[in-house]
Amino acid sequence: MKSTDKLFFEAIHNIQEDRACASKLLTDVMILLTSNNDSDMHRKLGEIAAKYLETLQRSNEQLVKLTAMTAKLSGGRQGLTKDDINSLYDEVVSGISDGRK
Repeated sequence: MKSTDKLFFEAIHNIQEDRACASKLLTDVMILLTSNNDSDMHRKLGEIAAKYLETLQRSNEQLVKLTAMTAKLSGGRQGLTKDDINSLYDEVVSGISDGRK
């Protein structure tokens, strides 16, 4: 099993990669939206943009969870609980199964 620190930094790295990728793709979609007057294209691109925004929101939620875990650790505890590790692992696995890294 990986150490808690390694899992923590791996999760942060994955979150950062997800955010960078989703932000780039969202920017590309927004450029297409502003340069295209086709309403059907707007509908399709709008749905895609919503998916990228959902990815960014999930990464925000993951960061909040990691921040809460960090706060727990700085409160004198020596490590993450098994539930904390499982929750973090579930977030990473969920991201992978959603097509994210």
